[in-house]
Amino acid sequence: MFDLAIDSKLRGCDIAKLKIGALVSGGRVRSRAIVIQRKTARPVQFELLELARTSILAWLEARGGTLDDYAFLSRLDDVTHISTRQYARLVNEWITGIGLRSEDYRTHSLRRTKASLIYKRTGNLRAVQILLGHTKIESTVRYLGVDVEDPLTLAEGTEI
Repeated sequence: MFDLAIDSKLRGCDIAKLKIGALVSGGRVRSRAIVIQRKTARPVQFELLELARTSILAWLEARGGTLDDYAFLSRLDDVTHISTRQYARLVNEWITGIGLRSEDYRTHSLRRTKASLIYKRTGNLRAVQILLGHTKIESTVRYLGVDVEDPLTLAEGTEI
């Protein structure tokens, strides 16, 4: 679930409601998937790296289910999806389990992680905007905490 959360850059509410069919096609975990975001009702595409695909496959083989079933079931029954609250508890347990301070990391940290890394490596705000499903570049700038000096520094060494 956590590899998926980082690779997909989805909000917790979208991770919780993922259906198996969004992740699997032809008995294999997709390398790319598209999900309609709950908050914006807009589609967002994401890549699933090998580590995430392997984790998802192992989980789904142990879990079973059909393409119409939720990937992550509620702890209360075998029909409904995991709640966002339970997802947050799992993230908290995972964070503390690896020795990090839970106060510093929340479910949204998983969404922000890969987006921040992509921006740091490429400096491409537009790409990060698309990957996060933001409609305005200003939202992406605020989301990443980009300083106005960052794009200017990237542009300094560029000759025309």
